[in-house]
Amino acid sequence: MNKLKPCLLTAAALFVATLPACAADAGHGLALAKRWCAACHVVSSDQREANADAPPFATIARSNFDAKSLSYFLLDPHPKMPELPLSRYAADDIAAYIESLKK
Repeated sequence: MNKLKPCLLTAAALFVATLPACAADAGHGLALAKRWCAACHVVSSDQREANADAPPFATIARSNFDAKSLSYFLLDPHPKMPELPLSRYAADDIAAYIESLKK
């Protein structure tokens, strides 16, 4: 059995390495954006006011951005942004939501 164990571990590692990554959830990103971002940004078309200095999410979506880079930015925000208690998955979901706004 001891000789079989390394083979099983290797096979399991190869199987896990070939699994597709979980896709970000734009719907969850909208819910998070309404909770964490709407105080400053217009995050959806039904929102009527926000901070004039913060760009609306639709404007960010139309800019030349990469969802992965935006996700990293949300985890390490610039000085004007408050520090948000976002997980890596939550940041990916918000970035996916913003990407869904591209038209």
